[in-house]
Amino acid sequence: MATPGTEANKQTVRAFYETAFNTKDLDAVAAFIGDRYVQHNPEIADGLDGLLARLTHLKQAFPKLRVEVKRLVAEGDYVSAQVHGIREPGQRGLAIMDIFRLDDGKLVEHWDVIQPVPEHAVNPNGIF
Repeated sequence: MATPGTEANKQTVRAFYETAFNTKDLDAVAAFIGDRYVQHNPEIADGLDGLLARLTHLKQAFPKLRVEVKRLVAEGDYVSAQVHGIREPGQRGLAIMDIFRLDDGKLVEHWDVIQPVPEHAVNPNGIF
């Protein structure tokens, strides 16, 4: 049974995706980030400034970028998200697995694994 804290954490992560990637309201992103933000993606610097630099790059390079959260799974302060990211309409996009650690309702740590959505698969199950 989910606890109120884990459900709130899932809603925070969902709202972060919508704000950061779909509405691209980078001024509002800071409200989701804790005082110390540890980044495990080697292409993104730690802290809010590192995250905003990456989001600014994505916004400029891919103005039509959209993400769709397929699943959120939470345990305590951790939320895992399976996400479909499409940089340009018509592309197959990227399958993304993010893990966030939250503290007091704020994102404080992030890990991810990203792979292109394949054109063909040897099974009929689909990547999502």
